[in-house]
This record gives sequence, C-alpha cells and structure tokens, in this order.
Amino acid sequence: MATKEIFFAGGCFWGTEHYFKQIRGVTSTEAGYANGDIENPTYEEVYTDKTGFAETVHITYDSDIVSLRLLTELFFRSIDPLSLNCQGNDHGTRYRTGIYYTNEADRHIIEEVYRVVEHAVGEPLVVELEPLRNFYPAEEYHQDYLDKHPNGYCHLPMALMLMAREANK
Repeated sequence: MATKEIFFAGGCFWGTEHYFKQIRGVTSTEAGYANGDIENPTYEEVYTDKTGFAETVHITYDSDIVSLRLLTELFFRSIDPLSLNCQGNDHGTRYRTGIYYTNEADRHIIEEVYRVVEHAVGEPLVVELEPLRNFYPAEEYHQDYLDKHPNGYCHLPMALMLMAREANK
C-alpha cells in the first residue's frame, strides 16, 4: 500500500469528512483544525474566528487505488470555490476552503486541478493552496459525526455522497 495524506478544508468538517470516507482508497479521515495561530485549539476557541484555524479533514489514502488528482477534483465538486468564508449555511473564517499539503511534490498536481477549475468558472478562486503549517484533531464528538448522527446537519447533498461512493469503482 502506498499511503499518502492531504488536508482539505471544505466548510463544516462533518460533511467533508463523511464525503471523503465514501471514496474507495481513502483509508482514514480525521476532522480537525488547520493552519491557525495557537497550539491545541478547542472548538469553542476556533468558533470565535480569532484563532486563524479552518475546519479541515486530514485524509489518508492509498495512492495505488485513488490518485491525488481525483481526490482534488472531488474536493472541488464538494465546494463553491468562489465563496469566501462560507459554504452552505456556515459562515466565518473557520469555514474557509483550502487545500493543505505536506509533500511539496503534491503541489504541482493540485495546482493543475486548481487551474482547470479556475478556467471553468472564469474567476479567481478563493480556495487557499498552502503547505500545512499545523493540524490539531478536533474533539472526539466531531469525529465521524455523521456516522454517529445519520440525521445530523450536513451542508453537502446526499447525491454528492452517492457520487463519491461511485467515483473510482
């Protein structure tokens, strides 16, 4: 198995985590907070929008089964790349969109997809593309939230979840 990782901020991490769990080749997901300004933030601190963190999902995947290119393409299907600090009904800097990488070699692949999406929408995207500076796992009650609460809030439509399940079969 060729294990790799990527970090996607796609608005509320409950839906983003559940969405990526559907994709064959994703081996684990973890909701958390990325690229902020303090150590060990709590949800209550992040919620103030004063910590610089974005709700983010740490994705571990088997690159022999699913490519970073496909994961990035699927990420862009799950967000509005022109919406600044807002996805669905969620507003605030903690809900900004971003792609945070740990391997500099991944940047080229991500940038290629980014440019295709930007060309398709015809406007500059507001999706951050940066190296991961830091990541802190969210509290346990946020992990696998939609598995624990199947009727819980999710800004992503069910049709998108079903599409992700079939994306690379």
